[in-house]
This record gives sequence, structure tokens and C-alpha cells, in this order.
Amino acid sequence: MTLAILCSGQGGQHRDMFALTGDAPDAAQLFAHGAALLGGRDPREFVRSEPDEALHRNRAGQILCTLQPLAAARALADVMPHGVIIAGYSVGEVAAWGVGGLFDATATLDLVARRAEAMDAATRAGDGLIFVRGLSRDEIGRLCERHGAAIALVNPGDAFVIGGGREALSGIAADARAIRGARIVALPVEVASHTTRLAAASAVFRETLRLAPVVFPPGSGARILSGIDATPVVSANNGLDKLAAQISQTVQWADCLQACVEAGATGFLELGPGHALSRMVAEIEPELPTRSLGDFRSLHGVRAWIARHLSAQAR
Repeated sequence: MTLAILCSGQGGQHRDMFALTGDAPDAAQLFAHGAALLGGRDPREFVRSEPDEALHRNRAGQILCTLQPLAAARALADVMPHGVIIAGYSVGEVAAWGVGGLFDATATLDLVARRAEAMDAATRAGDGLIFVRGLSRDEIGRLCERHGAAIALVNPGDAFVIGGGREALSGIAADARAIRGARIVALPVEVASHTTRLAAASAVFRETLRLAPVVFPPGSGARILSGIDATPVVSANNGLDKLAAQISQTVQWADCLQACVEAGATGFLELGPGHALSRMVAEIEPELPTRSLGDFRSLHGVRAWIARHLSAQAR
């Protein structure tokens, strides 16, 4: 049995995102470190009391969305099988390195804070992301070329995230609706992630990564996928190059999910926050057991699900 672990990106932050992990003793150190990065605010209190806008600011969002999978991995370490496949969506790819043991968990939080700071410094006013579903890759490419934007993430089922300036994104949204009523959603992100507009941030983050201690190969036996090409990390330096490049290059998320399946994944567990990634898997591989941490009422339930899946696959 091979379990695939999915680490979510920004967008799914919510008031109860730490409901399962917030009281886990093994994660207490991580929440304390998260508080230090959030100006002394405990992350669990931060998500409950701050306005939605604060939860979705780039730096806070990246810290919160990395803290959740790291805390979950700590809390579930006793039942996590050896040799899992781990893929991370956007900032979730940095979290994947921490969950897989290539980075120390607290160092992972420091890295995403630095990553967000580099992205903010390179961002132009009005930059952002929109989600478009219902058009082909070629059609989306033509719209991006026409308006001066770029595909940031390629999701399954003709679903794309597009990054650019406000005017470009507004033009693309209008044209997409005119073609055949595609679904368009403005995302609560104020950076044009995974586009060349953030090339300077990729360079800065690569320099940051040069100082980061890396354990490779990881003792967990985990296989980490690179988002920009869906291939496993085969060396530390090559993997770090791609991890930095990912800030300003298209993330091939549909290919990452397919790579998990082709590598023998027999089940998927999304560590959250949110359910977006597990729903994508359910769309393309409905026969595979797929759950999100948010589907459960307790960590005991998560452990039981993993144990049942391991037992079923062992027969």
C-alpha cells in the first residue's frame, strides 16, 4: 500500500482549521513557533479572531497553511507508513519538504515566512490570481497572451489559476465568460504566484534555501514531487532549484496527481486546510480512497482510517 499525502496551498484558511491539530501535544512546539512568526499571536487564536482579510494576507496565509500540515504530520507520525508519496500545492510544496523530513519542521515555517516576504517585495500593486474552469489549455493560453497574464497552476478537468495584474485578469474574466460561460472566481491572493512577475522572488528564495539544512534522502523514505514538472526529487540541490523556481513558474498540479497514481498510490490524505485537493482526486480517480483531514471529527478517526486502509491493502 502506498499512501499519497497532499499538502494544501493558500485559500482554505478558516476559523476552525486547527480543530484537530490545535490540541495535539506533539504539535505544541510548532504552534509556539508559529506564534513567534505572527508577532506573538497564537495561530489558533489568530484564525478565530482576526478578520478574513488578515487570514488571507500572503505572509500570514503561507505560515498558517504550512503550520497545519506540519502539525498534522507530527500528530499522526505514529501511524504514518514508511515511503509515502507527498505532493504540495503552491506553498504546500514547501510544507511537503517538512512533512517528508527533508526540512526540520520549525525551519520549514521560517522558510515559508521568508518565501512570502520575498514574494511581497517582488509584487506589484494590483497583482493577483483568478480561477477559470471550462476552457481548454489552448484557449486559456490565448487569453493570457492577449492580455499579458500567465497560467499559474494547471488543475485537473480544464481548471486553471491565472496570475497577472488587475486589468489583465479583468480582461481575461470578461473574455472567458463571453466564450462559453466559464466559471471564474477571483482568489483572495494579492500576488501573481507562479508567474514570471515573481522571478526576482525565486532568486531571493533560492539564496535563502542555500542556508537551509536538508536531510536527503529522508529517513521517512518519502518521495516528494516537484510541482513544476511532477517528477520526484532525486537530489537536494536539484530539488531546491525547483522549489525556488516554482514561485515564478507554472505548477503542473494535474500532472502531480497523475504521477501519484502512476507511482502506485492506493489512497490519498489531504492534510488541509480545506478539501480542494481531495476533491480533485475524487474527480479523476473516484475509485481510490480519498479523504481530507477536515472530513474527520478527531485525530483518532484519521488514525483509524489510515489503519483500515493499510490493513485492506495488505490483504
